[in-house]
Parts: sequence; structure tokens; C-alpha cells
Amino acid sequence: MNPVGQLGRGVITKWRQLRGLVALLVTVAWLALHPRYWRATVRDVLVRQVLFTGVEAVRFISLIALLVGMSIVLQAQLWLTKFGQSALLGPLLVAVIIREVGPLLTNFVVIGRSGAAIAAELGNMRVSGEVRVLDAQGLDPLPYLVLPRVVGMGISVFCLTLVFIGVSLFSGYVSGMLLGVTTVSPGMFTTSVFKAVSPSDVVNVIAKTLIPGMLTGAICCQEGLSVERSITEVPQATTRGLVRSVMALFITSALVSLLTYM
Repeated sequence: MNPVGQLGRGVITKWRQLRGLVALLVTVAWLALHPRYWRATVRDVLVRQVLFTGVEAVRFISLIALLVGMSIVLQAQLWLTKFGQSALLGPLLVAVIIREVGPLLTNFVVIGRSGAAIAAELGNMRVSGEVRVLDAQGLDPLPYLVLPRVVGMGISVFCLTLVFIGVSLFSGYVSGMLLGVTTVSPGMFTTSVFKAVSPSDVVNVIAKTLIPGMLTGAICCQEGLSVERSITEVPQATTRGLVRSVMALFITSALVSLLTYM
């Protein structure tokens, strides 16, 4: 095939993937708004997804946030104090931690930890015939398998991002106080951060957590359910899910920043 043909085939393939992903997200959103689809079995899968993606990842997220706070927040306090610009501490931390680093690193952890697990789990269910069994029993696989995982991923990423922001700011202040870098009281530090938070920042955090989180869930579900018959397809689907999720994360984060702050 000539280069033009290869380019056209690639564009068509990407367009079909995007169209399928958008259709899946719209369907999930429609199902989520109708209580009749939230049966006991679906709620049970949602709870288990939030437990695995959110609750069990709190320790790891807290560790990363601790290290980020001891580096970024501590450095910000040190250099701003040296230049006599302590008043800029709150706006700087909001711009770095709350707007960008917190949502981005949290999404990365969730993609690597839970996104891969979802794609592999659904891929194995396809190979073993469990999805066909659900269909044969009259159970729609979409509300049972996809809906709770997509919603659970969005909820988990949002909550984990709040944990990340809180731990990083707290650890940065405490480490600065122990090293003698911090020159403001805890009340002044907290006030400076909260005063720098604007409504746009709140919208930014919500959008950069819920949207990429649900996109990751939808992409990994889509890739997992695309597995046909061979077990060797599962690792390939998992890799595709991770790559597409990371791409969606960066694209979504850039678009949200442009729409929020430009």
C-alpha cells in the first residue's frame, strides 16, 4: 500500500476508535442517570471498583504526595522566602500542585494500576466465555461490566486527587518547618493557599479528574472487550488501553487548561 493509503487507513481507524469511545461514554452517561440500571449486582461491582481503585491506592498516592510536597512545596517556600516574595506562595502552589501536578500524577497512578487491571480482567472474561454467558442469561454486559467500572474510576480519581493535594501541601509545610525554611504560621499558610483558589481552579480540578478517570475506564473496558479468542491478545489489549489512556489524559488536560484559563 502506498503512503497515502496507509495514512488514510490510519486516519479511518483512529476515527472509528474515537467514534466508538464517544458512543460508549454517551451510553454510560445515559445509563448512569437512570436508577433502574443500578441493580444490586451493578452497585456491588461499583463498590468493589472504588475499593480497588480508590481505597487501596490511598497509601501509594499519599507516599507520592509526601515526596512531592517535600520537594516542590519546600523548594517554593525556600526560594520565595529568599527573594522576599512569600506572598506569592499560595498562588504558586495552587498553580503547580492543585492545577497540574495533583491531577496529572494521580491519573498516571490510576492508569498504571487500575486501567491495566480492567483491560486484562475483561480480556480474560472474553477469552473464557464469561461475557457470552452473561449475554446468554439475558444480562446486558454493558450495565454490568462497563458502567460501574467507568463511574468507579471517575469517583476514585477525584477522591485520590484531593488526598494528593492535601498530603502534599501538609508534608511540604511540615518539612519546611522542621528545616527552618517556613516563616509563616500554619494559619497564614492555609489562608494564602485558600485565597489563591478561584472558582476556575475548582472547575479545573473536577474536570481534570472526573473526565480523564472516566475516559480511562471506558478506554480500558473497550480494549478489554475487543479481545476475541486468543489469550495472547490480552497483553496487547492491555498495552493499547494504557497508551490510549495516557494520550487521552494529556489531550484532556491541555483542553481543560485552555478552556479554563484562556
